[in-house]
Formats: sequence, C-alpha cells, structure tokens
Amino acid sequence: MSKVIISCAVTGSVHTPSMSPYLPITPEQIARDAIDAAEAGAAVLHLHARDPENGKPSADPKLFMEFLPRIKQSTDAVVNITTGGGQHMTIEDRLAPPLIASPELCSLNMGSMNFGLYPMLGKYTSFTHEWEGAYLESSRDLIFKNTFADIEKILEQLGKGHGTRFEFECYDVGHLYTLAHFLDRKLVTPPLFVQTIFGLLGGQGADTENLLHARRIADKLFGEDYQWSVMAAGRHQIPFATMGALNGANVRVGLEDSLFIGKGTLAKSSAEQVRLMRSILESLSLEVATPQQARDILALKGGDLVKF
Repeated sequence: MSKVIISCAVTGSVHTPSMSPYLPITPEQIARDAIDAAEAGAAVLHLHARDPENGKPSADPKLFMEFLPRIKQSTDAVVNITTGGGQHMTIEDRLAPPLIASPELCSLNMGSMNFGLYPMLGKYTSFTHEWEGAYLESSRDLIFKNTFADIEKILEQLGKGHGTRFEFECYDVGHLYTLAHFLDRKLVTPPLFVQTIFGLLGGQGADTENLLHARRIADKLFGEDYQWSVMAAGRHQIPFATMGALNGANVRVGLEDSLFIGKGTLAKSSAEQVRLMRSILESLSLEVATPQQARDILALKGGDLVKF
C-alpha cells in the first residue's frame, strides 16, 4: 500500500457515558472531537449521534444536522454516517439520518448477529443514567438485525439513490461471503471498502490467526477489487491496527471502539488515539492518506455532493 487511510469512530453506540468522562455526547462535543481527529490525521470520520441530555444512542436526524455542517465547514475529512445505529433501532430509524444528509460514505453491517455488550456490566459498579445498565443487559437477548432484504434496501436507497458508498463492516468470515454474494449480483461495485472487525462478543475473536485468515478469504473473494481495513475492540485496538497495517490494511481507531490509550489509561479524545496510530504508521515508513487521497482510493463522490 502506498497510503494508509485512518478512519476514526468518535462516539458510537457501544460505550455508555459513565464509562468515560471523555466520551463525546452533545453535538458540540461530537463535532469538536471529530474535527480534532481529522486534524490529527484521520481521513474518514465515522459518526453516530447521542441524546445530549443523557448520552443514549440516537437516530434523530436533527441531532446529526447539529454537528455535520460544523464538521464539513471545519475539515475536508470524509464523513461516514452509521447505518448500524444502536440497539433496538429499526432499519427505518437507522436510515433516517443518512437519507437526509446524503453522505459520501456509510457503514453497512454485513449480516444479523448477536452483539454482546453485557459483559461490561462486570467492570462498572454504578451508572449515572438509569438507561445504561438496562441497555447493556438487554444485549444478552438481542439480535442486531440486518437481513439480506435490509442490506438490499440500504444499497438501493443510499447507494443507488444517493451515490453513497460503503464501509462494509464484516464481523466474521461469513460476512465476507455475504458481501461477495452482493458483488456477484452487481449490487455493489469495486473498490469495496472492507472493514474486518475483531474482538466483539458475537463476532470473530481478536486472534492473529483470524486476522490473517480474514485477509486470505478477502483476497480469494475480491482479488484486487477491495481496500482492506482493520478494527479491533478494547485493548486490541492499537495492536491489531498495527498488525493490519503491516499486512497491507487501512486502520480504524476512536472512542467508539476503545476508551483507552494504554493499559488502564483512558484516552482523553479520539484524536489522541489517531495521533498514536499515525506515529506508529509513520515509524513503519507508511504514509497516512489525506482526505482527498482517501476519496480517490475509495472512489467517493466528493464532499461537494453531500446535503449538509
């Protein structure tokens, strides 16, 4: 690889406010952290929204529109809006923000899956907001739903309807085969941006063998028609991104995926993780992609064609 794209996921829907005082909650905080991450070297900003009153994940398009214009005005980074949303959101909920914003890029989970957050209940003894504990516990008996029909709907409405391209989130090898199915049907077009994800309960474990196996299968299925990226949860974030980069991958960091910058040390921002990742990449003689280079690599429509 000549350039490495750093994606940054600044808040997500996995962690709850009581877990870190640095997790951005309000639109102003999300905008600030996204801009700081872009200035630190992130070419792609992966964005969720939260209720500013209690920090609960939200799919309210009005909240997205409170931070999207500010981010666009302050940075040239590629904006990537989630279609995964959060627990208990319907596909209509999850599609509402990107259908209004018409972004260059959206995440797209490549299948339904168990998404276990409940083990985090053993790490925290109290919560600031009543919803937090119940939210984590509910993941014990929850399936994140993204059926073939759901994926087709997202591809049709966002891909065909808005010229949006996708970060295909693959939590298991089976998700790679699902993506290959849509490629065979010509419902997706290369270059595919394939985000292989490790270390989340319900998906593939954070084992080196899994990372290398995922790469082998992706090579087998997609040949030269894809851009590989690696993301791992929690303490695996930086080591796995580094292993991925050494094997030709782009990388993703951010407080959505890990709240820490080192063992026992909370990251004060996603930008802090981006700076660390960038320093590692550059020490390995790898060059970090600019936003425009990322657009060219991923064949995006351009920031002038979004609606925010």
